[in-house]
Amino acid sequence: MSEFKIQMPKLGESVQEATITKWFVKEGDRIEEDEPIFEVATDKVDSEIPSPVDGIVKKIFFELNALVPVGEIVAVITTEDEDEPAQKTEENETIPEPGKQPAQEKKASPEAVQMSKPAEVVELMTADETDDVKASRFYSPLVLSIANSEKVSLAELESLKGSGQNGRVQKNDILSYVDARKKGNVAPAIRPSEVQVKEPSAPVKVSASLGSSDQIIEMDRVRKIIADHMVMSKNVSPHVTSVVEADVTNLVLWRNKVKDEFSVKHGEKITYMPVFVEAVARAITEFPLLNSSVDGHTITIHKDVNVAIAVAKPDGNLVVPVIKNAEQKNMVGLTKDMNRLADAARKNKLTVEDYQGGTFTITNFGSFRNLIGTPIINQPQVAILATGSIEKKPAVMETPTGDAIVVRHKMFLSLSYDHRIIDGALGGAFLRRIADILEEFSIDREV
Repeated sequence: MSEFKIQMPKLGESVQEATITKWFVKEGDRIEEDEPIFEVATDKVDSEIPSPVDGIVKKIFFELNALVPVGEIVAVITTEDEDEPAQKTEENETIPEPGKQPAQEKKASPEAVQMSKPAEVVELMTADETDDVKASRFYSPLVLSIANSEKVSLAELESLKGSGQNGRVQKNDILSYVDARKKGNVAPAIRPSEVQVKEPSAPVKVSASLGSSDQIIEMDRVRKIIADHMVMSKNVSPHVTSVVEADVTNLVLWRNKVKDEFSVKHGEKITYMPVFVEAVARAITEFPLLNSSVDGHTITIHKDVNVAIAVAKPDGNLVVPVIKNAEQKNMVGLTKDMNRLADAARKNKLTVEDYQGGTFTITNFGSFRNLIGTPIINQPQVAILATGSIEKKPAVMETPTGDAIVVRHKMFLSLSYDHRIIDGALGGAFLRRIADILEEFSIDREV
């Protein structure tokens, strides 16, 4: 008999806590692997959290509607997996195993913890680590045992890309990592003490004059989190916004020509957004610094171009699902991803994976017939592109017989970027490149 500790998972890069909105089990219930345990809600997603193991729910630490930090222990499940070593507890453990006598005394393992309350849980560390580390996902007892015996820190575990369901680290993953580390093929993980964390400032209270007919509305949970995140982004990143106007006549004519054929051939409605995503992905391959994040004085340039799309939900809140590996997909693939995410957002069916891994964001002001805007960076990214409404405008064009005024389809593109690492020359060149790609769009492109 062993115990498995269920932690609050990380439901997005900027998410630090989540609210438990529903329990599907109670203490003493038997649960199967991948059966939902509880439901959580954040500003980004409402999601059911499945059990990673079969077993019996031994202990539940938090009540309904509790706000729980990422990495905190929310429940304990007892298992009977003979292939995995049992997690041991100290002699003074305050939660006895239901219906069982205490097991024969054994030497406590380094990760042994006193389970009297979640705050006292000690995460797996190497001998020279003293930082308070929190896990962002589940680890099986076997993986933790191997990590402990091979002195693999939790920071290193967090950096591993698991091959299991939802990126779970499995036995082969950690054994491969250990082997690679012994051969000197991996870089050391960044310790929490090396990461600079900016504490959020308290909301500024401003006195307002109230009239007898004024209405006071309390922000809901999602709006409060969005508000705090926006203020944090402005405090962290010095924002600069550049603007260009692009002539997208060829793009408009192409879409009008192929939209019916595209729908019949691929079963998808094509909008302008997949074309914008394609243009951004192409430009990022030429300007990779725009696909990065900043941690203190360290810049991480991401290899994959994962484009997040800001989507307004029917309830008025904003979600930002992610198109993964956009640089590797053609127009059909981008369109399918875009339509799937938009439909899931409208139906509130987006999963945790749909939000994770974004490296660059696009927000479409044009969907509300707005011409231009100055968007706020989606932390921890370093830039965000806003696309405005496409409008018919008179323009001067050169012809063989001289200049002529003609009607063209034009739109504004505005790029907000983090001036800590993106200077005006780089930001302006990147934005201009996106506009050039859109202007060069071939009206004869096949679908």
